[in-house]
Parts: sequence; C-alpha cells; structure tokens
Amino acid sequence: MTSSEASVEIVDYDPSWPERFEEEAKVLRRELAAWLVGPVEHIGSTAISGLAAKPVIDIIAGVETLDASRPAIVALADQGYCYAPYRPRSEHWFCKPSPALRTHHLHLIPFGSREWTEAIAFRDYLRAHSPIATEYEDLKRRLAQKYHFDREAYTEAKGPFIARITAVALRER
Repeated sequence: MTSSEASVEIVDYDPSWPERFEEEAKVLRRELAAWLVGPVEHIGSTAISGLAAKPVIDIIAGVETLDASRPAIVALADQGYCYAPYRPRSEHWFCKPSPALRTHHLHLIPFGSREWTEAIAFRDYLRAHSPIATEYEDLKRRLAQKYHFDREAYTEAKGPFIARITAVALRER
C-alpha cells in the first residue's frame, strides 16, 4: 500500500459503528468458518463508544495459523475484501471495498498470539478508561492534520502511545 491511496480523516463517533460491525461479523463468521478458531471482534477506535476515529470498521478474527488460513484470502475476495501483504509475518490484512475507499479493515491473526492479546487489551483498556481514550483522540486528531496524506506515517506516529497503553493494559489484566 502506498500513502497516496487514502487520506487520514478523523470524524466524530458514529453510533452506527457497532451495528455495522455486527452486520459484517455475521458475514465473516459464515465465510471464515473453516478457518476460525477464535471470535470475530470489533477493535480499533470505532469499537470505543464516543471516540472519534477514521470511519473504518476494524475487525480482528482469530485463526489457528497464517499458513492454515491462507485459503481465506481467496474466499474473502468474493466478499469484496482486498488483501495486502501488510505485516505478513503476523497477520493477513484486508481492506474493503478498495485501498482508496475503505469502510472495513480485517486482520486475520492467530488466536491467542501476542498480536491478538495486545489488540484486545488496548481496546478493552480504552473502553474502561475514558480519560485515556480522550488523550488518544486528541493525539489522533493532531496526527491526522500533520500526516493527512500519509497513512503509514500517521499509523507509525501513534505507535508509541499504543505501545505505552498496551503495556499498562497487559500489566493490569
């Protein structure tokens, strides 16, 4: 993916996001049934009530291994998901309907892996600690202005905050 494929837009929380996740999760549970060994979860900022976010529903689905779930790449293409080899050692990453116009991101990640545990811990911590969620929102809005046309730089710049909060979340589990 290149930074020119989609700009970084942060919008106010949309109460339809959880419903949009549930609708997509039903499709994914059916289409991924052969590979799922864990749940399909709503992650990312759209999973945090009241938090401004890029209007993209982030979804994580627990698979046994990346190798075993490789055939899911073809199955998901039939559902409008575009595969990209982003972090190929830790996940199968998809966007829908296109890299330029994204409504969903899907992460197939081995269930129970470090990546899985960290994504869920970060989400749960923000859900339980609204001042930290507000701090994250403020950071995202500043970074979206600074890196409006560079998604990779935006994502990288959020990294230290996410790592710090994830470490706290894991210690408090």
